[in-house]
Amino acid sequence: MKHTFATVFPRKLLALLSPFAFLILLSSCAGSASEQIPSPVPEPQLTPIHQLSAPSPDPRVGLAPGLFDAEETIWNMRLLSTRPSPRDFIGAFNTDLAFKDNFAIQGNYNGIIIWDISDPENPVLVNEILCPASQSDVSVYGNLLFVSGEGLEGRLDCGTEGVAERISEARLRGIRIFDISDIHNPRYIHDVQTCRGSHTHSLLIDPNDDENIYVYVSGSAPVRPEEELPGCSAAFPDEDPDSALFRIEVIKVPLANPELAEIVSSPRIFEDLTAPPVHGHAPTELAMIEEARAAGAYIASINGLERVISGGWLSSFLRDVARDNGRETPTAADSLQLRDELQDRLDAMMASRGRLGDVGPNQCHDITLFPEVGLAGGACEGYGILLDITDPVNPVRLDAVADSNFAYWHSATFNNDGTVVVFTDEWGGGTQAKCRDTDPLEWGANAIFTIEDGQMVFQSYFKMPAPQTPQENCVAHNGSLIPVPGRDIMVQGWYQGGVNIFDFTDPANPIEIAFHDRGPITDQRLIVGGSWSIYWYNGLLINSEIARGLDIFEMIPSEFITQNEIDAANTVELRYFNPQGQPKFVWPASMPLVRAYLDQLERDRELDMLSITGLRSGLARAEQLNGTGKRDALLALATEAETLTARATNSRKVSEIARVLRELAG
Repeated sequence: MKHTFATVFPRKLLALLSPFAFLILLSSCAGSASEQIPSPVPEPQLTPIHQLSAPSPDPRVGLAPGLFDAEETIWNMRLLSTRPSPRDFIGAFNTDLAFKDNFAIQGNYNGIIIWDISDPENPVLVNEILCPASQSDVSVYGNLLFVSGEGLEGRLDCGTEGVAERISEARLRGIRIFDISDIHNPRYIHDVQTCRGSHTHSLLIDPNDDENIYVYVSGSAPVRPEEELPGCSAAFPDEDPDSALFRIEVIKVPLANPELAEIVSSPRIFEDLTAPPVHGHAPTELAMIEEARAAGAYIASINGLERVISGGWLSSFLRDVARDNGRETPTAADSLQLRDELQDRLDAMMASRGRLGDVGPNQCHDITLFPEVGLAGGACEGYGILLDITDPVNPVRLDAVADSNFAYWHSATFNNDGTVVVFTDEWGGGTQAKCRDTDPLEWGANAIFTIEDGQMVFQSYFKMPAPQTPQENCVAHNGSLIPVPGRDIMVQGWYQGGVNIFDFTDPANPIEIAFHDRGPITDQRLIVGGSWSIYWYNGLLINSEIARGLDIFEMIPSEFITQNEIDAANTVELRYFNPQGQPKFVWPASMPLVRAYLDQLERDRELDMLSITGLRSGLARAEQLNGTGKRDALLALATEAETLTARATNSRKVSEIARVLRELAG
């Protein structure tokens, strides 16, 4: 039988084609109809990600232990390099990361480590600043480096001897400021002391203010004595309007004179919140309590949860009973009496600590600032808080949500248009094993909310799914958005649960798409380690490993993400990046950007394959042209894309393709 164009492509199908798509198909059939038979309409090659499967069995389960020689597994990522911490920093926790130009600045409880990551396969140690403080979280802007200090041992002179006195003028609790004009020789220029120190901080660059930047300080330590820092009060605000409780600090930093940085407001963003709901113990903890009870341990209830009472508390209670009975040294009779009185004595002690147990949070852990959309996400212990930060000095609470599945709201990440926010739950404080096979997947996880009319609406939970051992501290921790256009994709650290990448474009159905993990540091006991934070920065995924040092990864194409999508993400270039500081990603017009959108239209079945194939073919031909020929071809493609918007189920993405093509045409 002789085939013609019309016999292979019926009239009804041809009627659906626009003139441009018709010409593309016609050109593919050049020559005699008897000599060439047109190819049938292509089938999609990309599978929707929710129809794909992760490796099974999960290779993260059962990895052999080791510090620098642990067994590793990796999926859909590539490890480019690993570097150990410098000698003076090994044994102290590596903490958060900030980035400037080609430098990664890594916090550590002993100070700051600066790496040159120009060659990601061979990062070079540039400098190390020995200046102990807890936690030494870092951020950077221009030639200024900001460092958090909260613990009692930090010194204004960066000394390593600590501070032994209860009251000391040498103690640093607040924000250090360094001048890093010469990054090889940073210069300590100023500090701003706060009543509760700085556990973390967030840097706000106001798009409407070129002369100042702002630092939001989250301090979680007890209020320091007024003798050490005048004006510090631990009373409730209704007892003392200047109380250091239920507030954050906003520091204003004049860029021309950063040594004049000072606190300019203390917004009380927590007022009127009630105590949040809490969940009980996990099955493993319940079993441990019963074992301890059977072994004769002292058990009592704190805030409605039974706990094993030991250590300093138990010793203090025993001494109190003995003194009540006229003895200096506790006896077996005192111990027996304490078993009957333990709950009453514990209740009295907790009551003496005031009203904090009856109210909502009085501090935040992290506040993620997204000034381009005027929003901030406050992860504030028992609540997730949405803030309006259009006035940087006076943030306003828009909404607050609590969840009985969350133990400790820790950090937040927005999607790129500020319509979705991901909160993390640091159940166990980051030093405990909370990813065991008996731990609920809703605990120690992420909670994903859409933002609708200034309110947060819960959509789903997501947790790293591979069960970890009791020797591995594991829970949700810090990460960042990856700028894949058209998708919401996040990379995240899970302490010794490793790192992973997940897609939350559909916030109700997040899915893991890549991971890396190591075995525990030892299988004999829990030693804290793992990923404190991992962030995307100019095409790299850079990981601060608590016990081991610095890792650098990159994404690789897979069924879950194409090379075009990775290439489009890597067209985004940042001059700096800070934890808790979210940039608005903007993609320059590029061929990879168009191809990434076409891949997504195919994967999600949002446009017919005939049209996608026609646009891809036209793009490939246009790429071979120059000058006006290339311009005309791109403009014709843009026109073609505009005609296809009515046919697409995602007309917005097709319209974006047309816009990019017109911009490429100039």
